[in-house]
Amino acid sequence: MSTKIFLNEQDIPRQWYNLAADLPTPMQPPLGPDGNPISPEMLAPVFPMNLIEQEMSQERWIDIPEPILELLLRWRPSPLHRARYLEKALGTPARIYYKNESVSPAGSHKPNTAVAQAWYNKQFGIKRLTTETGAGQWGSALSFACSLIGLECKVFMVRISFDQKPFRKTMMQTWGGQCIASPSEETQAGRDVLAKYPDTPGSLGIAISEAIEAAVSDESGQTRYSLGSVLNHVLLHQTIIGLEAKKQLVIAGEKKVDVVIGCAGGGSNFAGLAFPFINDKINGADIDILAVEPASCPTLTRAPFIYDHGDIAKMTPLLPMHSLGHAFVPPPIHAGGLRYHGMAPLVSQAAVEGLITPESIMQLECYEAAMLFAQTEGMIIAPETSHAVAMAIRQAKQAKEEAKEKVIVFNLSGHGLMDLNGYDAYMSGKLFNYSLPQEDLDKSLEAIKGHPPVTAAKTGKW
Repeated sequence: MSTKIFLNEQDIPRQWYNLAADLPTPMQPPLGPDGNPISPEMLAPVFPMNLIEQEMSQERWIDIPEPILELLLRWRPSPLHRARYLEKALGTPARIYYKNESVSPAGSHKPNTAVAQAWYNKQFGIKRLTTETGAGQWGSALSFACSLIGLECKVFMVRISFDQKPFRKTMMQTWGGQCIASPSEETQAGRDVLAKYPDTPGSLGIAISEAIEAAVSDESGQTRYSLGSVLNHVLLHQTIIGLEAKKQLVIAGEKKVDVVIGCAGGGSNFAGLAFPFINDKINGADIDILAVEPASCPTLTRAPFIYDHGDIAKMTPLLPMHSLGHAFVPPPIHAGGLRYHGMAPLVSQAAVEGLITPESIMQLECYEAAMLFAQTEGMIIAPETSHAVAMAIRQAKQAKEEAKEKVIVFNLSGHGLMDLNGYDAYMSGKLFNYSLPQEDLDKSLEAIKGHPPVTAAKTGKW
């Protein structure tokens, strides 16, 4: 019986899967400042047109260019692991599998879209990219991708993570990236926040504003912005994860998957694994697909489905998504990559439709799960990934209680070797559970009153 299931390099998927083509109820369009749907030209100062075309595409399958495949082959296909040692520790009849995205050079799933975005920008004649990063996974991945492609890279990193995770900055600098704590004095958006909240821990919403401003203010026109989650084309590039996993499960002899799990911040790693399985569910498969988020940032589980901006300075279009409010400043939990105020529109619509089930988990349960995983499977995982592991453990225990065999698949979105401060805080008893108070959520949502209404349309099939 195999513990690791590999694909040959020639079996790497050669197309990305676009869920937008198959959503039973189509996603509602992004809106401009006038409340009307945006045109491709309105996005042109921010993204290259070849990525804007992917963002708005309704094609089910989009070919992966050969040069991008060559870049991906540095670490893909990634292995699928059978979590035999975790299963044994839990005494469960469930069979647990995890897709190991920690094997990428940057240590997470993020390079799957970083190399694609860098390549498309280079083809369009762009010379430098700006971006934001929370825990540093995305900033590291884009710095890595730009080093391969030959682009300059500037990263605005959320202040609390900048302070907690200094070696992420070192990784970015090793690959030639420039890392700046956000909010900063480099942009008007950053200066405005610092003037009002000089001690702010920062947020992804603030960092996005700074990165977009830095891109659009370049009068040479040779700078564009790159986003690591949320947008359609980003989620598209990540579907290589689930497409590989489906092939590997066939090799493992599994005829049916019962539960698919991913942690959810902006939606990219969850979508990467889940979207190909959502396609199966749309076509009649009986699968539970769980998106797991921290109780401190309960975007899918408690926030309304509304039109909101992706950043604090309102430089992005209005997106139809579950949102805690674009001015939301999250608590300084250690799962920095899950501290975003909004959720990807495609993931949000899948939740509205009932195709996925949102769940939230407290921080201490996640670290407990991460410790058990390290002591059984051996890997020290990212705090973000620990949310998926904690939910997989819940599902495996439920299978034991029900005496049912289940096939559980989750995305191990990254390793935690740059997150050891969080582990140390947990083992020292310094971490605590935190559930977002309703009054804080209500206050945050005050800022988005008056936004255009969004219809929670669904077929009612799920």
